[in-house]
Amino acid sequence: MSIVIVVGTRPEIIKMAPVIKELEKRGAEFIFIHTGQHYDYEMSKIFVEELALPQPNESFALENTNPAAQIGEMMIKLEKALESYRSRKPRIMLIQGDTNSMLAAGLTALKLGMRIGHVEAGLRSYDWRMPEEHNRRMIDHVSHYLFAPTELAKKNLIEEHVWGEIFVTGNTVIDAIDMYFDKVKEVEARVMEQIRFDEYALVTFHRAENVDNPQTLRDFVRILKKSPIPIVFPIHPRTRKRLQEFGLWNEVENIQHLQILPPQGYFEFLALMKNCKVIMTDSGGLQEEATHPKIRKPVLVLRTSTERPEAVIHGFARVVGTNPVVVLAELEKILSENPKLPEQSPFGDGKAAIRIADITMSRLET
Repeated sequence: MSIVIVVGTRPEIIKMAPVIKELEKRGAEFIFIHTGQHYDYEMSKIFVEELALPQPNESFALENTNPAAQIGEMMIKLEKALESYRSRKPRIMLIQGDTNSMLAAGLTALKLGMRIGHVEAGLRSYDWRMPEEHNRRMIDHVSHYLFAPTELAKKNLIEEHVWGEIFVTGNTVIDAIDMYFDKVKEVEARVMEQIRFDEYALVTFHRAENVDNPQTLRDFVRILKKSPIPIVFPIHPRTRKRLQEFGLWNEVENIQHLQILPPQGYFEFLALMKNCKVIMTDSGGLQEEATHPKIRKPVLVLRTSTERPEAVIHGFARVVGTNPVVVLAELEKILSENPKLPEQSPFGDGKAAIRIADITMSRLET
C-alpha cells in the first residue's frame, strides 16, 4: 500500500514539505506528484528544489486557465499518471488547501476508490465570492481524514456534519518555518541589503476578487500612495498585469516611498517578513506565518473576510477591507500603538507533520 501526495502551487509545496520530510524519515512509500496552475508551474518547480524535497515521480503543468476546464484537465492527467502506479496500490491521497488543482485531485482520488487526507481542513471564510471557499468545502465533504489545524476549524467541520474522521493537528506552515529558519538567516543580509528603507510595511495583493476589480485596484493604489510608512511590494504577475491593463502602472511606479520587488523565494520572503514593521496582505498563508514566534508581526488583512479568524482572535490580524480611509486609519493606529503580540502561534506547535504522518501510516493498512 502506498500514499500519493499531490502539490501544485507554492503554498501547497511549503505546507506539504514537512509532511513529505516526515514520511521520508519513516521510510514510508509514497508517490509524489507535482502539478501546477499555468504561470505558477515554473516558479513552484523551483520551490521543490529550494526546499530540498525529492524529485516528483510525476510532474505536469496545466494548460487551461478557465477554472472548469482546469479542473477537468487536472482530473484527466492525474488519472492517467496514477494508472501507471497501480502495482504500488495507492491507498491514501494527501492533498493540501483549496485550489482548483486540489479539488480536482480529491475528486480523482474519490473516483479511483482512494481515501483522501485533507491537510488544512475546516477553514471557512463564509464568503461565497471566493473560489477557494467553494473548493475547500467540497474537498472537506469528500475527505476520509480531515486534518484540522485548530479547534475552530474542527468546530466548523462538526457543524457541517462531514462524514470523515477529524483530527486537530496544528498547521504545517508553522512546522515549515521551524524546519527552514536557518536558511532564512543565510539569505537575510543579502535580502535586506537591497531594501531602500530602514522601516517598512510589507505588502502583497493578488487575489482575483481584488485585482480583477478596477475600483478595488484603484483603492489599493490610493493606499500605497498615502501610506505613512515606506512600502516594500513583491509583486505577483497577475497584479502587475492588471495594473497595466487598468492604466495604473505608471502611477504605481512613480510612488517614491514604494519599492517594487519581483516575486520572492520562500526564504527571502520570510526574511522580509521578519524585518518589516507591519504586513498588509490579502493572502491567507501570510496571516498564519506572521504568527510564528520568530516573526510575530501585525497584519492588516486587505479583504472583507478571513478563513483564519484565529489570527484575529489572538490579536495578530485585523480585517480591514480595501477602503483607503479605513485601511490608512488602521495602519496609523498600528504604527502608533506598536501592539504587543502573543509569544505563541494560535496555529500550532510545529508538530503537525508528525501527527499527520502518524495518522496516515496507521490508516494505511486498515
